[in-house]
Amino acid sequence: MESKKVTILDLRARKREGIPITMLTAYDYPSALVVDRAGIDVILVGDSLAMVVLGHETTLPVSMEEMLHHCRAVRRGARRALLVGDMPFLSYQADVGQAVTNAGRFLKEAGMDAVKLEGGREMAETIRAILDAGIPVMGHLGLTPQSIHKLGGYKVQGKDAAAAKRLMEDARILEEAGCFSIVLEAIPAPVAERITRSLSIPTIGIGAGPGCDGQVLVLHDLLGMFERFTPRFVKKYANLFQEMTRAIEAYRGEVLNRSFPGPEHTFKISEEELAALEEL
Repeated sequence: MESKKVTILDLRARKREGIPITMLTAYDYPSALVVDRAGIDVILVGDSLAMVVLGHETTLPVSMEEMLHHCRAVRRGARRALLVGDMPFLSYQADVGQAVTNAGRFLKEAGMDAVKLEGGREMAETIRAILDAGIPVMGHLGLTPQSIHKLGGYKVQGKDAAAAKRLMEDARILEEAGCFSIVLEAIPAPVAERITRSLSIPTIGIGAGPGCDGQVLVLHDLLGMFERFTPRFVKKYANLFQEMTRAIEAYRGEVLNRSFPGPEHTFKISEEELAALEEL
């Protein structure tokens, strides 16, 4: 597997050359190690960790400190992939100066290469300020989970002409603001494809059809480790939840019937030491 570090310029080249970009989430050292060695181009330390790792109902409760903690773990496991830290709810929406400071922490303290934030035209000023500080920004349009209450639930966005037009306008505004890429989530495929064709920067789709420049999934969804619900756009490439359950039940059974640990898992001492032990 090629070991050269993936950069933002590489992603732009992929779009020009028509080579799809691969992106996955990771939240800790072992998962980052596996994803990186598998040759994935971009690793997102997503705020989805609130749900799939920390057990929250939405992404909203995860904090800056929790995000930075997981980003640092991922940084230790990944060497090749471009690393993007997801800015959590209220770390960038309320104040532009605070947004720049928090974005900087992802690079300075956690070793990320870029940050991602949600929102369209309303985020343009914030994006420019973060970029002025030398911090690359990935945008996120469509279904933006941090706005789940405003959107009224996890619903497909851009289904009518007016909403699709607004999404296309927002995408151009984010490009003009300086985003190096945009995630398009839960958008009808024809709309996502038109947005992709209209931009010079790459789009990364999740539930946005095959016409995007790349695709992203949550690792726990791909591996079948998150059982609470499965979005329509997810393809499970394994069912590790069931396999892990089977393995743990097998371990429990062997402990109960005393077949584990067996002789091969047990440390031994010499006959002389055993005899001396028995004299104690």
